[in-house]
Amino acid sequence: MLNTDTQYLHKKSGKPTKEDIEQAKQRRDYSFFKDIFESAPESTKAYVLRKIGRLPEDFRYEIFLDLLPTSNHNIKALTVKNLGKSKNPFFIKHLKEIAIKDGNANVRRECVSSIGRIGTNLAVPILLDFLNDRDARVVVQAIRGLLKFRECDEVKEAFMRMRSIENELISEAIEEALNENTNKSQSTSKHSDNRFVDYFENTLVCGDCIQVLKHVPDESIHLCFTSPPYYNAKDYSIFQSYNSYLDFLTDAFKEVHRVLKEGRVFVLNTSPVLIPRMSRKHQSKRYLIPFDIHPRLLEIGFDFIDDIIWVKPGPSAKNRNGGFFQQRKPLMYKANSICEYVIVYRKHTDRLIDWNLRQYPDDVVQKSKVTGEYEKTNVWNITPSSSKFHPAVFPKELASRVIQFYSFTGDCVLDPFSGFGTVGVSALELNRSFFLIEKEVGYCEKFLENGAETLFTTFLTYEQFIEKMQNFKGLSS
Repeated sequence: MLNTDTQYLHKKSGKPTKEDIEQAKQRRDYSFFKDIFESAPESTKAYVLRKIGRLPEDFRYEIFLDLLPTSNHNIKALTVKNLGKSKNPFFIKHLKEIAIKDGNANVRRECVSSIGRIGTNLAVPILLDFLNDRDARVVVQAIRGLLKFRECDEVKEAFMRMRSIENELISEAIEEALNENTNKSQSTSKHSDNRFVDYFENTLVCGDCIQVLKHVPDESIHLCFTSPPYYNAKDYSIFQSYNSYLDFLTDAFKEVHRVLKEGRVFVLNTSPVLIPRMSRKHQSKRYLIPFDIHPRLLEIGFDFIDDIIWVKPGPSAKNRNGGFFQQRKPLMYKANSICEYVIVYRKHTDRLIDWNLRQYPDDVVQKSKVTGEYEKTNVWNITPSSSKFHPAVFPKELASRVIQFYSFTGDCVLDPFSGFGTVGVSALELNRSFFLIEKEVGYCEKFLENGAETLFTTFLTYEQFIEKMQNFKGLSS
């Protein structure tokens, strides 16, 4: 039993502390839990169910059964989750009944998940039945529950039949289930292979990014942050059509995906572009580049993580509403654009971020922590940079934030459209290395003129890069 002080605390406050719950759990004080589950406010019940944590092997899970008839979906889902910890097949029938009859989607998913976590052979036919459920997220939980039985012929056959299902959640889970062992064996060794970034540390290559990247080994780069040239915004970026421009970006980002290490981040800075009208008789045309390239990136194999809005001061925007300001006529309004998109993607993997963190020693993780104040929202107010030599120089503060948030000390940062090399300068200041690619010789020269900041940069023409790659391959073989 709990001591008198603890009992008094519970009765006085109506809400036990974590220490109260832990003490009752270790002492197997079932009257403590029974009292709460029978008479405490629902918020207290939910709190205890969330905080109860791992239970002793001999814990009597039957005390949770009285909570199952509740109409509170949150409490029911938390109760079901705790029953899944029991590993006791006795509870499977209760979980199955709720999963079939309950109208709450979250409760049903938690039931199927708990059936899978109990993980006995009795669960297999039940989980196979739930592969046909109307809720794709219930089906995904059933797939996960069946993973430990994937060598069973019946499970194999069911997984193979499901490969033709069009739902993206289900198809992704099935492909992971069928390819899990292959993916893990192929990628684990590559994550720690840094031979390329060590050999080409702080290198700027003057050349076409697609051609250069084709020579970079798979899974060599830790982070890519770039802002590609805008569609037909400058002489060096003239394309025959908008589709050919998107095709070019798609080919470049396929290579970016290939060279990124498993589960690492690609950050893309783009914005809509305005093509001026040919004459007063014609209309100007705007292209929504970030939205048009997004589905292509998903097809390549990136997962969407975050949409960050980079907001610039109002006076920095080109004035588009002069006519409306004068005449105030409907349909004439055009907003001054003061923002750009900074979209965060992650190279698809079935591994969680925690796995990426575990690839680094503790001291590296500690050194890489972001200290002090930081922007907590997805709206970043940053003053832009400008240059008479480049149409769209992004500020060092933007590059620094991205590098701090999505890489570790010692990592290599790639920018395949490096311009003046802002990403490289920021990477050096944050104790990262860089691999930059820029096709315009003039921009490369401007970067190299930065002086001390680029003193240790290796500058290579495309031909020199190919020659050095041959040497690298000879050393690596």
